[in-house]
Amino acid sequence: MSRSPTDPTTRTYSGLTDAYAFFNARLFTGRLPACLITMQRKSKAYGYFAGRRFTTPDGVEVTDEIALNPRHFAERSTEATLATLVREMVHLQQAHFGTPSRPGYHNREWAELMRTVGLIPTATGEPGGKQTGQQVGHTIEPGGRFALACAELIEAQGFSVPYVELRNEAEREARERKAASKTRYTCPSCGANAWAKPGTRLACEVCHRSMEVRRR
Repeated sequence: MSRSPTDPTTRTYSGLTDAYAFFNARLFTGRLPACLITMQRKSKAYGYFAGRRFTTPDGVEVTDEIALNPRHFAERSTEATLATLVREMVHLQQAHFGTPSRPGYHNREWAELMRTVGLIPTATGEPGGKQTGQQVGHTIEPGGRFALACAELIEAQGFSVPYVELRNEAEREARERKAASKTRYTCPSCGANAWAKPGTRLACEVCHRSMEVRRR
């Protein structure tokens, strides 16, 4: 049974598959194996990588999963969404060719692999933050390899996210109230996080430094 090119499932997943292949060629010399790309609404995550997550019924083939969270497609730029895809591709690269640390921990090898493709790790969400730890975000290096490749994919090849999640005004206001009720504070030295009301003054007892508001 074939699907029309205008079918929402085909448009969405073929686009993500094409983006994976494009970045694999541009940023990873084509060495990454194919994986299963899914969309999952995982709380507080733009995406994730899960190694050896799926297998064929006969157990012959095992594949990794890269998931993107469609809940954030509308609020983020296409470049930011694609940066999350490439970030998870770095996790896949390390799983196959490097030495990952414990689950969820971002080690020095991962940080170096990120910098190589033009994404700069940061535990604070801002330039200059700690590049390793349990919770580490990233920024896009201006003029870096990812930025240039992404611009080519979007501008020259016309890539876009074809569908974003539709929310009504009441849902939007409820999300904004919930987000405003708690703010994430991060230690600029060790990357430790704490949550409190906006305007709260917090300090890291280990590093003896004031914690800063983390912005996405």
